[in-house]
Amino acid sequence: MESSEPGPRLIVGVDGSPSSHAALRWAEHYARMVGGVVEAIHVWDTPSAQGYSGPASDPDFDLQQARERFAEELRTVFPDERPARLREHLVEGDPSEALIQASEGAELLVVGRRGRGAFARAMLGSVSQRCAQHAACPVVVVGQQADPAH
Repeated sequence: MESSEPGPRLIVGVDGSPSSHAALRWAEHYARMVGGVVEAIHVWDTPSAQGYSGPASDPDFDLQQARERFAEELRTVFPDERPARLREHLVEGDPSEALIQASEGAELLVVGRRGRGAFARAMLGSVSQRCAQHAACPVVVVGQQADPAH
């Protein structure tokens, strides 16, 4: 996922949660300040890939649904116009692994914080915690009430 554009690469995990939307807004604001490129990554998976039992799934249908969800998430965050230096990546697999892999060569990895508990582990959530522990670059964890001006 290396970008050929000049400037820092900022990787952002987008999963539809309010905190991931805040993370995307934060990253876009930061990218404008430093002349960077935002690479928004939405990770999807087919139920059969995880070993779930149940009705057979159609990977093409799952991919189409993931595309539609990702597009809707980007419209939610950027209702008027998508930033020019925003790149979209739809990746199949495990969210933690995809974001950790994408962090190679990046300036920052930005993820949302979904937990609400009092302890750090509960507050971060499993994906953001794994990213913070294993990413190849610094990680910014953004809460859903984040103000991009700060």
